[in-house]
Amino acid sequence: MHKLKAFLSDDKNQNRLIPFLSIILGFLVGAIIMVISGYNPLAAYSKLLQGAGLYGNLRRFGETLVLMTPLTLTGLAVAFGMRTGLFNIGASGQMLMGGFAAIAVGLLVDLPKVIHLPLAVLVAVAAGALWGMLPGILKSKFNIHEVVSTIMMNWIAVWTVYYFVPTYMMGKYNTESAAIPDTASLRFEWLTNLFNGSSINFGLLLALASALLIWWVLEKTTFGYELKAVGFNRDAAKYAGIKVNRNVVLSMMISGALAGLAGATFYIGYTDNIKIGELPSLGFDGIAVALLGLNTPLGVVLSALLFGIMNAGKGFMQAATGVPNELVQIIIAVIIFFAAATQLIKRWLRYFARNEKKEKANGGEA
Repeated sequence: MHKLKAFLSDDKNQNRLIPFLSIILGFLVGAIIMVISGYNPLAAYSKLLQGAGLYGNLRRFGETLVLMTPLTLTGLAVAFGMRTGLFNIGASGQMLMGGFAAIAVGLLVDLPKVIHLPLAVLVAVAAGALWGMLPGILKSKFNIHEVVSTIMMNWIAVWTVYYFVPTYMMGKYNTESAAIPDTASLRFEWLTNLFNGSSINFGLLLALASALLIWWVLEKTTFGYELKAVGFNRDAAKYAGIKVNRNVVLSMMISGALAGLAGATFYIGYTDNIKIGELPSLGFDGIAVALLGLNTPLGVVLSALLFGIMNAGKGFMQAATGVPNELVQIIIAVIIFFAAATQLIKRWLRYFARNEKKEKANGGEA
């Protein structure tokens, strides 16, 4: 028990525990709501996991990975910004512009797949980086807060797509683009067959590679150290000779590039066209993914997997047990609440550790 008390008293250990405690508390609250509503929580959670393919159904598990893929990238986009002192709330707009650019290349250029697909992905990354660069410039040159500018850029992205898709890329309906050809699609037959016909695509591998790359940049390079230094303290970084304004712009560009890649994996991987008037919620979900993942690449991947499991399994859970889909959103909201309330959970852990210490002292006196 003494070792447990010492473990809980350490601030780093507390930070590591918070995501797991948040998940446990979220599912516990969900179970309580189910019991009150007359449902069996054990049966519901079992069907949730079954619907996500965790009992061996490769096709369902493939769909879980499909939902996980863009969340990993938008989570990385938000986490990278936070690690470098920036709150990129514009991942949705950057994702939309990345997807729009990928769709445009897919429809307007005719090339063999070996060239067409990489070109579409690279243009998506560049479009996301450009959409992130503008708020970065406003932040570095005029100290305009990135939250304000990225929110505005989200809506500029929506209305840009709203104009260009019906004008130049209209499909069967004027509310969506035409479908991209196979040469620009991230889907590969061998990958689809591997997961028994699921919608999984090559974007998953790009997302995992991006997580590894971001970890390496932040933890193993001088460039990453400079970016984090600017995030911790801009004045100290400037005094140390780091080019603060340049790094702010570069940080927003990298964050936007990740979101742009998320757009590519979603619009030319999962879907094959783009609809007008829709701002993808996956960009905002990336904030929750980053928060639960403690803004670390590995944490983001695991957090995105959890969100993918819950979103993929909720439909099967409802069909099998009658538990409403909305309950999953309640559980996610509770998990996010406790993940954000870090000081509250730390206080609980410290209180538990102090009580253990008092009990030990009282026992010694006796």
